[in-house]
Amino acid sequence: MPHYHQISWNDGRRTICPVKYILAVPQKDRVIELRKKVDGFRDRLVADVAMEIRVAQQLDDLVQALGGNRLPLCDPCMEGTRLDILQEIETAIKKIDGHNVIWIKGSPGVGKSALAASITTRLQDQNRHVIWFRFDRTQSTTITTEALCRVVSSGLARQYPSLRQNLAQGNRELSSSNIDRLFEALVEKPLSALDHDSLEQRPVIVVDALDECGGLRHDSSGRDDFEGLLRTIERWALVGHLRKFKLIITSWPEDRITRTFPDSISIHLNIPSGNDVEPGSSTSNDIHAFLKKRLEDTNMGDAWINEALDYLVPGAAGIFIWAKTAADFLQENTAPRFHILKTRKQEDSAERFKDLYSLYSTVVKTSFQRVSKQEIEAITSVMGAMVYAKQPLDDNTLIMLSGVRISDSDLDMLEFIQKGLVSVIDSGPILHFHHRSFEDFLLSPCFCQHLPNLSAVQDRNLHERQLAGLCLKSMASSKLHFNMCNLKSSTIKNVDPVTDKSAISPLISYSSQFWGDHLVQTQPEGILMKAVEFVMYEKLLFWIEVMSVLGKTYKVYFILKQALEWPALAVCPELFSTIQL
Repeated sequence: MPHYHQISWNDGRRTICPVKYILAVPQKDRVIELRKKVDGFRDRLVADVAMEIRVAQQLDDLVQALGGNRLPLCDPCMEGTRLDILQEIETAIKKIDGHNVIWIKGSPGVGKSALAASITTRLQDQNRHVIWFRFDRTQSTTITTEALCRVVSSGLARQYPSLRQNLAQGNRELSSSNIDRLFEALVEKPLSALDHDSLEQRPVIVVDALDECGGLRHDSSGRDDFEGLLRTIERWALVGHLRKFKLIITSWPEDRITRTFPDSISIHLNIPSGNDVEPGSSTSNDIHAFLKKRLEDTNMGDAWINEALDYLVPGAAGIFIWAKTAADFLQENTAPRFHILKTRKQEDSAERFKDLYSLYSTVVKTSFQRVSKQEIEAITSVMGAMVYAKQPLDDNTLIMLSGVRISDSDLDMLEFIQKGLVSVIDSGPILHFHHRSFEDFLLSPCFCQHLPNLSAVQDRNLHERQLAGLCLKSMASSKLHFNMCNLKSSTIKNVDPVTDKSAISPLISYSSQFWGDHLVQTQPEGILMKAVEFVMYEKLLFWIEVMSVLGKTYKVYFILKQALEWPALAVCPELFSTIQL
C-alpha cells in the first residue's frame, strides 16, 4: 500500500499539502517525468511556430523580390459545356510519353481563355499544382514576358521549398533585364533542381493568350517582347529537363507561333469554328446551351426563344464571343433588336471574321444612330483611347479627353458611350473591350466601310497626340506636386506599408509612366514642346518621386531617352542638358 501524507485542518480551514508530499515516490517521479515532457513539447512548439513565422516571412520576402504582375483568369466555361475537349486536354496532361507542350488553338472568340480557366480549375480540384498566366494586349507594358517568368518563379517558390535558395540566388545575380537570362535564372535552372518522379507532383504551367503578348506590336518594344516570349517558351519543348513539365498554351494560329510550335514538338488541339462546325456537333450543342440559358433571361416565350436559337446557333458558327455579343445585344428591346439581326445585310466584310465583324457593325450602328458632330468626336476619342492607351483607362481619365468634356453633363456623355458599347465592353469603371476581336474590327477596313462617320477611330496620330497632351497636361498641373504621399521622412522605403500610393491618382500614375510612349508617336508641335519644357524644368523631381513610389525608378532613364527621340527634342538637346543619360 502506498503511503499518503495526512491532510491537516487548521482553524476549520482545509490545507492541501503540496503534491510532492501527497504522492508516493514512484508517482512523484512519473509526474516530474510528465512535466518534463510537457515542457519539452511546449519548447518544441514555440520553436516550430517561430520557424514557421521565419519561413513565411522569408517566402514573402522572396515572392516580393521576384515580383511579377498577373491578371485574373477569365470566367471558365459554362457548366456542362466543352466537356469533350476538356477531357482531351486532361488526357494529354496525364500522358507520360510524348510532347509536353499542349497548344489549344482556334480563331478569336471560340473560347480559348474560358478553356484555360476551366482546365486550371479542374487541375486544382485534383490537387495538382498549377501556375497560370494570361496575356492581354491592352496591358502589354506590365503583362510581359518578364512578368510571366517572375510569376512562374513565384509559384515555384510557394510550392517547392527546396527551390527557394536557387530562386533567391538567381534573382540576386541578375544584372540585366535580358529575357533569355531571366528565363534561365528564374525558370530553367530552378526546374532542373526539381526532381519529382511522379507526374502528379510536377507543376503544370498554363499560359493563356500567347498571341496578345506585345500588344498591337506597333513599336519595337512590343515586337521584341513577343519574340522573347516565343524563344523562351520554345525551350519548354526542346530542353531535356523542361520536357518533364507540361505546358499548356492558348492562342489563335498566327504564322509565327505555328512555325515555333509545329506538331513535331507539340500537341495541337484545334477548336473548330466556321464551316468546320457541323449541326449537332459538340461545339454546336455547347453554343445552343449557352444561348438558351442567356435568352431565358429575356423573359420571352418558349416559341420566340426556339425561333431565336434556330437563327443564332448557326450564325455563331462556333464563335462563343459572337453568341455572347448577340445575347448581350438582345437584353434590351429584345424583339426589335432580334428583327435587326435577322434582316441585317450579310456582306463579305473580312475574310474568316466576316460574320463576327458583321455583328459588331450592327451593334455599333444600332447604338449610335443619328449622332451629332460633337457626339461623334466624343465616341471616336473614347474608342481610340481604348485602342491606343498602354493600359485600360478609368471613367475619370476618359472624361478628360478632347470632345468628351463638352458640357457640365460630361458624365452623361460618357454614360451614353458606355451604354452604346455595353454589348462589347466589360462592366465597371475601367473601360475595356471584352474581346480583342472587337479591337481588330475597329482597326479593319470593314469598320471604315460600314461606319465612315466614325473612321477617326483609326487615326493613330490623332489619338497618340490626345493621350500625350493629356499626360503632359496632368503632369504640368497641381495634381503632380512635392511629397504626394505625405511621407514623414525621405529615408522611408518605397515598399514600406506607410507609403500611401492611393494618393497618386490613376491619371498621374498613367501619365508618369507613359507620356514618353505617346509623345514619340506624335508629330512635332509647339504646344507639346512647351508642355515637355515645363514638366522638365518645373516638375522633374516630383515626377521622379512618383516613379520611385510606384517602384518604376528604373524606367526614368528609358523614358527620358525615349523622349529625346522625338524630333522636336532632337533639335533641342539643351532641355535635357542637366540630366546625365
